[in-house]
Amino acid sequence: MKQKILFISDHGDPLIPLGSKQAGGQNNYVKHLALQLDELGYSVDIVTHWSNEQKPAVEQLGERSKVYRFAGGQKGFVDKQQMFAILPSIYEEMKETLDLSSYDVVHTHYWLSGVLAYYLQKEYSFYWCHTNHSLAIAKEQGTGFIDQKRKHFEKIIMQKADVVLATTPNEKKQIEVFTKHVSEVSVVPVGVSPVYLAASEDTKQFTFPYYFYAGRLETSKGIFDLLNAYRHMLKKNDVPDNVKLLIAGGCPESVDLNNFSPKSERLKEAIKGMEDRVLFLGPKTEKQLKSLYAGALVTIMPSHYESFGMVAAEAQACGCPVIATHVGGLKDVVKSGVTGFHIPKANMQKLSESMVYFLKNSQQVLKMRRDAKEYAKREFNWTLISRKVKELYERKNAYVSLP
Repeated sequence: MKQKILFISDHGDPLIPLGSKQAGGQNNYVKHLALQLDELGYSVDIVTHWSNEQKPAVEQLGERSKVYRFAGGQKGFVDKQQMFAILPSIYEEMKETLDLSSYDVVHTHYWLSGVLAYYLQKEYSFYWCHTNHSLAIAKEQGTGFIDQKRKHFEKIIMQKADVVLATTPNEKKQIEVFTKHVSEVSVVPVGVSPVYLAASEDTKQFTFPYYFYAGRLETSKGIFDLLNAYRHMLKKNDVPDNVKLLIAGGCPESVDLNNFSPKSERLKEAIKGMEDRVLFLGPKTEKQLKSLYAGALVTIMPSHYESFGMVAAEAQACGCPVIATHVGGLKDVVKSGVTGFHIPKANMQKLSESMVYFLKNSQQVLKMRRDAKEYAKREFNWTLISRKVKELYERKNAYVSLP
């Protein structure tokens, strides 16, 4: 009985450090879904771009799964905005290296990978599942940036795939509004690493109270909104000197890890006068992040748009409430008033007020911490989620069936 799955995640290598360039929620999703499917008996081959030249061409993942890296003529980091141009080369390398007729299911991640499956579908027969991870229309609504090429291909993918996995009800609505004659859309949330759901070891990295941010140091992630709100909070409230803001993310090229400071001139300007209050920690491992989430007053996600919001799920799994903008998947991932708060996008006043709340309402916050952890156990558990995905793979059009 065949049990072979092909994942395509062109710009999301599941085995490179989180927090580095183009390494975030998608990488994590691909890694942990593959590992759980591996445990269920599938062999999962993952195709990705060879973005880290130090990594091997083929790397083992789990008991029976592998990561295959293809250069596409450009070995080394390629920004995803330029990756469309190398897709034909990656396609040819895939055909040379892999027996593409042997896969029962192809599961693509992000629109660029969906383009590869669209062309593969013309030559091979397989059941096609697709996860967007983000949508052009969501980015357009959040940032004003319009990408017509991406929108064009996303519509094709939404129509041609056998099933589309939306990570939240909000994303499902967006897809159905955006695409005519859409494929079946099934809501399957994103899970968090089992590390976050495991019992805490109570090893605090920092003893002082702190707010926490984890993610890329980009405008669309709301990092400058957060720094402005933090400055406003310090100015307008009597905040103890030992209360700090910790920022995890970036890479050695963007963060001075010796001095916990940014290298970007814009970020340096944004924290001017607050240098002793804002610490840039660089990328962190899951174990380190778990400790940082667990010890924080609150985790803040001030994103301009998010299809899901992995950081919010991880934080809640560690018993940390979340302040999140009321955008995209964050509308569903964070339960406002229960596991955290929603605030309007780019609203310095509301963000500042919400941050103060977590300093002054210890009893209410303690309940939020308990509720956040319980909610995450129910909603973001990969063991349960992988079985939902397995059911989708085994629909009537799929060729694989496992006991």
